[in-house]
This record gives sequence, C-alpha cells and structure tokens, in this order.
Amino acid sequence: MQQANDFLYESKALCAQLALLSEIDFERPTLFKGWTINNIIRHLHVWNIAVDLSLRDEVAFGAFITAMMAGVRGGKLPEFEARYLDGLSGHALRNAWIERAEATAAAFSALDPKLRLKWVGPDMSALSSITARLMETWAHGQAVYDVLGVERQDTDRIGNIARLGVNTWGFTWKNRRIEPPGQMPKLRLSAPSGAVWEYGDLSESGMISGSATEFCQVVTQCRNIADTALEVTGEVAHQWMSMAQCFAGPPQDPPAKGSRHRADRGV
Repeated sequence: MQQANDFLYESKALCAQLALLSEIDFERPTLFKGWTINNIIRHLHVWNIAVDLSLRDEVAFGAFITAMMAGVRGGKLPEFEARYLDGLSGHALRNAWIERAEATAAAFSALDPKLRLKWVGPDMSALSSITARLMETWAHGQAVYDVLGVERQDTDRIGNIARLGVNTWGFTWKNRRIEPPGQMPKLRLSAPSGAVWEYGDLSESGMISGSATEFCQVVTQCRNIADTALEVTGEVAHQWMSMAQCFAGPPQDPPAKGSRHRADRGV
C-alpha cells in the first residue's frame, strides 16, 4: 500500500525537524491543548504501537485498550501515554518513535488493504488503519511545525488526508446526531504539485475551493476555517467547515479563530 510509504515519509519529515532540538526543547508547549512536543511524539508513538498490536496480537491489543481506558479514567491521555512509555522523552523518544514507524510502515506495505483489524471503535481495514496513522502524524505534527515557526512543505501525499476529509462528510453529522442538511458540497482543491483535485458535484450545498493543505488543516481541526484563505459558498458548506472532523471519537469543536498558528520564529 502506497499509504504505508506516505505514512513513513511524513514521519521522517517530522523526525528531521526534531533532530534539530535540544532535550529541553521537547518540553516546549504547543498550541494544541498545551501539549508539549514530548506529549505529541509520545501520543504518535503509543498509537503506532497500538496499530502494530492490532495487526500482530489481538489479545495484546485488547489488553492495551483495557489499560488505556482505565488509565484515562479521571485523568488525561498524555499522562497515561507517559506512564505507558515509562516517561520516555527527548531524543530517546524520537529514536524509539521513528524506529517503530519504520517497522509499522514495512508491515503494512505488504498487507491486503481489505484486511480487517481491531481498533478502539469498529474494526477497520488495513488501508483505513494506516491512512489514519498518516493523518494523525500529519495533524499532530502541525502543532510541532507551528511552535518551531516552520512552514511545512507538503507534497501530494496529503491527498490521502483530503480524501479522508471527504469520506468523513457523513460521519461529521452522524457523530453530532444531526441529519445532513443536503449533499456534500463540491470541492475544488489545489494540490501542492499544482494539480487540481475535485470531489462531489455542483449543487445547492455550495462549494469549497482553495488550498488542499488548508482544507486538510480544517478537517483535522488544526485550523479554524476563518484562519484560512479557503473560499466557501453555500450554507451547507459553511456548516460543514464549522465542525468538520475526520478523526474518530466524540464530537470536538474546531479551535477558536486565531488560536492555532505558526510562530513568528522557531526555538
């Protein structure tokens, strides 16, 4: 699966940024819920371990989920993840994370995309599982790039995330127990390569056009729609962009306008 290679390339790009940091830099808080860089890399590492378990050992994966559910009860996910990794941090964490990412990519690259794997909610296909890991790496990585003041140079591999945003159109409404008020708006997105990606049909639902990167930032809730240059027309399109959510879990609201952005300069 090409998505496995895309996941690895995205992980390596983020790893290259981390290689420039001092140990103390890893404790710098980001604009994502105040999580530190250590928190973010632990989160990516723990859930890469989890997806590996879902592939190799369903019993161990079930035990992990049980421990995770008990660990976050009355606490916070970053605290559980720090305990799970025995406080691993800094460059030792970076090394462990990228080694696991390489192993995970190698394992998934040879799988049948339709293979069903256990996950926190419903089972997922192998293709959906590794695409979700790519999306998480890209989305959480955004907070790291932001706090370092680095403008990420995206490639067309973000097409995986754009398609995930499209495919979770219905989920966004269902997750909030709202009936979709119409069909999905048409999308016309400019890819990093200059290609134009189009999804959906022209309808009364409206249209969303502009940067594919910015669309991905909105559906992953890295940015508020008001902080992008995306052109949105139609009431349905505006509603979707005000609450789009391409990741699993209970409904979450996008960040407030202006609350997540690239720093003026890095550490």
